[in-house]
Amino acid sequence: MGARGAPSRRRQAGRRLRYLPTGSFPFLLLLLLLCIQLGGGQKKKENSKKKEGIMSMSGSLFPSSPEVVFQNLLAEKVEQLMEWSSRRSIFRMNGDKFRKFIKAPPRNYSMIVMFTALQPQRQCSVCRQANEEYQILANSWRYSSAFCNKLFFSMVDYDEGTDVFQQLNMNSAPTFMHFPPKGRPKRADTFDLQRIGFAAEQLAKWIADRTDVHIRVFRPPNYSGTIALALLVSLVGGLLYLRRNNLEFIYNKTGWAMVSLCIVFAMTSGQMWNHIRGPPYAHKNPHNGQVSYIHGSSQAQFVAESHIILVLNAAITMGMVLLNEAATSKGDVGKRRIICLVGLGLVVFFFSFLLSIFRSKYHGYPYSDLDFE
Repeated sequence: MGARGAPSRRRQAGRRLRYLPTGSFPFLLLLLLLCIQLGGGQKKKENSKKKEGIMSMSGSLFPSSPEVVFQNLLAEKVEQLMEWSSRRSIFRMNGDKFRKFIKAPPRNYSMIVMFTALQPQRQCSVCRQANEEYQILANSWRYSSAFCNKLFFSMVDYDEGTDVFQQLNMNSAPTFMHFPPKGRPKRADTFDLQRIGFAAEQLAKWIADRTDVHIRVFRPPNYSGTIALALLVSLVGGLLYLRRNNLEFIYNKTGWAMVSLCIVFAMTSGQMWNHIRGPPYAHKNPHNGQVSYIHGSSQAQFVAESHIILVLNAAITMGMVLLNEAATSKGDVGKRRIICLVGLGLVVFFFSFLLSIFRSKYHGYPYSDLDFE
């Protein structure tokens, strides 16, 4: 019975399949695919929700992107610099601060740095003079209405940042450098101290060229010139009052000639240039300690150099006066001969010395008298 019933059941199932509609197979297939797709979509939604939860948890623990880290670090640096600037116009830096706030990115501000040596054992008088002008410039910027976080002033002393001097291959002080917001400093970012001087006005002009930030320099009131002028007027007035009965000295040609010569010597030696540019008195080589009183360029000079030129011009003038006196006087012939020789010696010696200085500054000048080189 079992063996006979099995074929009969197969025949009945075959009849049922035979009687199914022919268009039902595509419908069943479509329904099956739709169920699979709905199940897969539900799984994708669950997976995406899991991923979003994981990302939100990781975002709360770690920064979301490098840009955020960049902006946060920059904001911290600017905030620290603004805090220092609120306390003083110029903040001092050692090697670590220099590398963090000046050399290392990110940076969207310009930094003016004065490299100097202000310790007494360094005996750098020029550094102290330049520091005074630098303080005037920084205070003018700090208390101006245009003050912002795009420009800061700092200082690196040799005894506090020797590694910085070595890193920059710097062997002289004072030196002013501009560190731009992007990239490395160029040649023009180093202030030409020897040619321009270190006056606050000249530094402000250089900063305007490099950063487009214009600083109006405000100097503290200086009454020394007014006091000196008042004393001079009082002295002259008192002298005239005491000599009111005998004013012949006013018509003394020799006295007026001496006053005129003093003015001429002061102007021809470059005293007015020193007053405008503010050059250093001399230059000391940090390697061998040798002091230079004559600047090697024709575009600049030291204060000591102008004093030397003044003395040489005065000696040459004295020699010319003696020669004129020997030629025009009617005294003893022997005395006139001695005066002539002394005057001639003064002119030849000191004019040769002056000419040698001129040749050292204007290289290639072919003429000379006595060779002092």
